[in-house]
Amino acid sequence: MKKGLLLILSLFCTVAMADDNVVNVSVWSQELSPNIVQQFQKDTGIKVNYSTFDSNEVLYAKMKASKQTQYDVVEPSSYYITRMVREDMIEKIDISRLSNYKNLNPAFIHPDYDPKGEYSIPWVWGLTGIFVNRKYYPNDKIEKWTDLWSPKYRDSLLLLNDPREVFNVGLMTLGYSPNENNLQHLQQAYQNLVALLPNVRLYNSSSVPSMLVDEDVTIGMAWNADVYKAQLQNPDIEFIYPKDKFVIWVDSLVIPKNAPHRDNAYKFLNYVLQAQIAAMQVKETFYPTANQAALAYLPPELANSQIIFPNADLIKKGYFQTDINDNALDAISRYWQLLKLQ
Repeated sequence: MKKGLLLILSLFCTVAMADDNVVNVSVWSQELSPNIVQQFQKDTGIKVNYSTFDSNEVLYAKMKASKQTQYDVVEPSSYYITRMVREDMIEKIDISRLSNYKNLNPAFIHPDYDPKGEYSIPWVWGLTGIFVNRKYYPNDKIEKWTDLWSPKYRDSLLLLNDPREVFNVGLMTLGYSPNENNLQHLQQAYQNLVALLPNVRLYNSSSVPSMLVDEDVTIGMAWNADVYKAQLQNPDIEFIYPKDKFVIWVDSLVIPKNAPHRDNAYKFLNYVLQAQIAAMQVKETFYPTANQAALAYLPPELANSQIIFPNADLIKKGYFQTDINDNALDAISRYWQLLKLQ
């Protein structure tokens, strides 16, 4: 009987140890190279349970719906980090456990959404602008978001399947900040976007590069890295920084409260903070990195690309995306549903 009990305990411990040798990671689709995941598993022996999402709202809802924390590392955007800190959803990060933290660009480690850099590790950043396929619009003067309201683009536009991103455009074309809490201004932005609906062909965030390459869509809004990827295969595609402003975003890695494999979360974070790993990320996904040391490992065509790494003068013309209050978020969510129903 004792032998049987010992055998059961031994099997239980083996299963528990196997279960502990994992890290559960959920990130934006296309923002973490599968090769990095494979390399991490090979180098550390830790299995990565890897999932993706295509909007902050989806990640937030999954985390809220779970009674017990499922994830060890997640990747919210800047403005959602403020919300998650306020709602006690993520924990402070012990920087002393991250020997590669020093590789980060100092410009990213004390942002408005995490002033002391206590809760987040900046991973990738980028901006949202206009793409146009010049084969179809060779002479069109497209310089601003407002140009997309032209009747000539009826049933042509791709908009990101992201409520905050779309409302950013609705607000900026009216001269408002994308970080708007004024409910009246949000209502005006909604009416502005209703007027754009005849030109909207589809909403998509997860397969933009392939749609641009295949010319399923020829004009609209997109993230800079996606346009760069598509441009490599289709040189007719152009990326435009809108003169009526654009939004700059930062997606960061955080540890949820009560993460089940916290030690492995730190191992994963420190691993991806290596300069050469962060450089691999840029080379394979084309999203700009917040890892300054990685730039030395990039080929000139990437390091000097004004699509991937816009210069300081361009960055000054953009808005960094920050948190907005619950009333504003609720209004955007409500208006978003109405837009999608029309």
